[in-house]
Amino acid sequence: MIKRVALFIATNLAVLLVLSVVLRLLGVDSVLDERGVGIDYESLLILSLVIGFGGSFISLAMSKWMAKRATGARVISQPGNATESWLLSAVERQARQAGIDVPEVAVYDSPDMNAFATGARRNAALVAVSTGLLRSMPREEVEAVLAHEVSHVANGDMVTLALVQGVVNTFVIFLSRVVGHFVDRVILRNDRGYGLGYFGAVIVAQLVLGILASIIVMWVSRRREYRADAGSAQLNGREPMIRALARLERGQPSQLPESMEAFGISGGKRSMMHWVMSHPPIPERIAALQKIGRIVVS
Repeated sequence: MIKRVALFIATNLAVLLVLSVVLRLLGVDSVLDERGVGIDYESLLILSLVIGFGGSFISLAMSKWMAKRATGARVISQPGNATESWLLSAVERQARQAGIDVPEVAVYDSPDMNAFATGARRNAALVAVSTGLLRSMPREEVEAVLAHEVSHVANGDMVTLALVQGVVNTFVIFLSRVVGHFVDRVILRNDRGYGLGYFGAVIVAQLVLGILASIIVMWVSRRREYRADAGSAQLNGREPMIRALARLERGQPSQLPESMEAFGISGGKRSMMHWVMSHPPIPERIAALQKIGRIVVS
């Protein structure tokens, strides 16, 4: 994880430095300097990094606690019945196959068929399933869903998504301030503090750039779903995962809180705009599984 974080931050710094050079080459800073209202790119870069990654990492660190509170998930510390005992043993077996420490296993009360995984570290994660999923799926399909979530943990998907969110947050903050500064100083010719033009331009730029940032994050989210589906096929076989996805397609929409929809196996509300969805359409996920060929589970 440390290497991944360092690589993302280094890459982010490099890209932002390149961006500041590009702005200079385009003459943005020279126009501002001519008016004596230049911008301190270095300080803005540091501020953008702190705010952009700070919020993302705080959310990641609190993700398990927030997930438990939001869903009312009950962690199974001591199995109270045969179903809970089976859940624990299934996750333990799959975690061992995936090469990670056994995550906490929880059940939350919800009529929809869903499950999610979260946590700041792959060796200290949480896997939770809904009561609706346990009631509506045969055990083989439930195990396929569990393997999907364990694969998310093994792939470090929660950390990856947080890092990507941190990168795009940083860009949004940096570029929106540059746009606001340019509008306020050059277009509106205000040289006495920041006026309403600056704040208005920053808000508009953040809205526009925020939409573009969301598209990037959702694209990464969809890629990780394909990887987790393939991971489930490796851990538990291809056909159970295909059947589980087909059953999810026929089920009711996710009832996870909006802030957690990207972590559920079935995703959130279906959208006409594919590029703003956190999960690929289920038929596409099934087609991707069918392409990888039949996997024999040892």
